[in-house]
Amino acid sequence: MTHEVRGVVAPAKGAKVEVTTILVPDPGPGEALVRVQACGVCHTDLHYREGGIGDDYPYLLGHEAAGVVESVGDGVTHVAPGDFVILNWRAVCGECRACRRGRPWYCFNTHNARQTMTLADGTVLSPALGIGAFAEKTLVAAGQCTKVNPAARPEVAGLLGCGVMAGLGAAINTAPVVRGDSVAVIGCGGVGDAAVFGAVLNGARTIIAVDIDSRKLEWARQFGATHVINSRETDPVEGIRALTEGNGADVVIEAIGRPETYQQAFYARDLAGTVVLVGVPTPDMRIELPLLDIFGRGGALKSSWYGDCLPERDFPVLIDLYLQGRLPLDKFVSETIALDAVEEAFAKMERGEVLRSVVTL
Repeated sequence: MTHEVRGVVAPAKGAKVEVTTILVPDPGPGEALVRVQACGVCHTDLHYREGGIGDDYPYLLGHEAAGVVESVGDGVTHVAPGDFVILNWRAVCGECRACRRGRPWYCFNTHNARQTMTLADGTVLSPALGIGAFAEKTLVAAGQCTKVNPAARPEVAGLLGCGVMAGLGAAINTAPVVRGDSVAVIGCGGVGDAAVFGAVLNGARTIIAVDIDSRKLEWARQFGATHVINSRETDPVEGIRALTEGNGADVVIEAIGRPETYQQAFYARDLAGTVVLVGVPTPDMRIELPLLDIFGRGGALKSSWYGDCLPERDFPVLIDLYLQGRLPLDKFVSETIALDAVEEAFAKMERGEVLRSVVTL
């Protein structure tokens, strides 16, 4: 059986997105059909539209989602129809060298659904991050479904599927921030503010938020930043050093993904401190640093893919923290929108007016 549903498609590089009919097959072995209830509008979706990730157009956008499993294929046992799930874009294989070494968050062979979703005329769609959740239903590998407590609202639960998990995980898993650390976060959108709160959860003493937008800095304060620096007005490296007894921060998280801000992060860390890159750069970007500075400063330069999370370990715990009132996921949701408002949501994102627009279906 094939399901005819509405979805948001990026037809060509730089073209406006379109709401159109897509065809979704029933799940085959190892797959799950999910009725999407909510999906956040993430900057990665905009990267897809603009050609910053690939050129396999048309793309079925959307990946930061939660919904209900409608049906599963043969061999699927960990989720069943009716389960409330968060979708993830790194379904681990359990067999590669990273998984065998007990580090499945580094899995080198993550997988997606084998069957394809198409336009009504049969044109094959490329689902964003193997999910494609700006749609009423989507087909994913069953391993991309993580069952969580259905008491959580879909529009907030889905945020753990990408941006919030990326930021939280950069602080909690990748760095990791430890009690008493000084932490600086450069870039205070949704990912950066999640990193700020991750630093709070792990007991950081000083949390410095850096951005060029005073509105975003105020948001960062609401998530627990103890200090803010407007880098239009103050050199961020000097500002961070001034707030850390001249030393620099123990951990600096770069949540923008640009060479100039990465360089700021590098020089704003303490000797033997840690830099974590969680912002997503484009393929053309390059960075140059004196090798002697890398050698002489010690510490660690890390990148954080998906917050080094393991969905089945992290998502249920974080949803429990949310339901206990200890993780303010609601604060990340600036607005809920319909499928046909995604293009305007991209514009609001670029203007810095929202932390997250969330499509509800």
